[in-house]
Amino acid sequence: MPKIAILVPDPDHTAYAPMLPIQRGILTAALALDGIVPDFVPWTSGADLARYDLVLPLLVWGYHDAPALWRAKLDDWEAANIRMANPPAMLRWNGEKTYLLDFADRGAPVVPSVFAEAATPALLDEARAVFGDIALIAKPTISAGAHGVIPVQPGNPLPESALGGPTLIQPMLPAISSEGEYSLFYFGGAFSHAVLKVPQSGDFRVQIQYGGRNVATEAPPAALAAAQSVLALIGAPPLYARVDLVADGAGGYLLMELELIEPQLFFELAPDRGLAFARAVRRAAAPNAAR
Repeated sequence: MPKIAILVPDPDHTAYAPMLPIQRGILTAALALDGIVPDFVPWTSGADLARYDLVLPLLVWGYHDAPALWRAKLDDWEAANIRMANPPAMLRWNGEKTYLLDFADRGAPVVPSVFAEAATPALLDEARAVFGDIALIAKPTISAGAHGVIPVQPGNPLPESALGGPTLIQPMLPAISSEGEYSLFYFGGAFSHAVLKVPQSGDFRVQIQYGGRNVATEAPPAALAAAQSVLALIGAPPLYARVDLVADGAGGYLLMELELIEPQLFFELAPDRGLAFARAVRRAAAPNAAR
């Protein structure tokens, strides 16, 4: 049996304590479908990860609160040649939402964005020059779970809480509220399942903590095509990927986020309950697997 570690939050980060046992249980059950029993290791610890056949950073919650430490850990794991999936270079790139600008430059279907190293009134003026005086969303480039994401209504200034660090501003697409956000899941480059995340009435955030709900769904063909076009630009397929898409109102779909670090994988809504994931992990942990 391969030796697998799943990285989890720092034990002192008590905000995640209620959800951690639930997600640990879901991942444990999925891996057990292919006879794998993981260890759970805090990502902030100095544990010897070299003894594992594969390390999965699937529960590194809180990394966005300590970006300097996260980057240092990635550097350490990379220098030590720790077998990780997804690999440190991919995690480093995916940890800042400026990767959306990379995709846009390469022609991927991405929600349009305006970026600045500091969120200022001038950034909002630039965004309104591009998008018009419509409802907008300001997003810090390092965040998770909609943390720090702030709506900006027409004519309003950036709220005080949004001013500061590197930020993306995007149009608030109507389909987010009216239809929801599609999440498509891929393991080893192969499509597994899709989930429709629907916000609470009057909100744009689809996360459960904000009143959103998740339902299993069939992936629209146009959404599958959009997701494949995005993943094709990465190069080597990631072990796991969640592609978050929103309808563009013209029959297509736009990338909202590509989550390659610690996505919730919704195995409870997957037809195979995570078996495809477990098999992909076993393949990646094999001694002769590509690195």
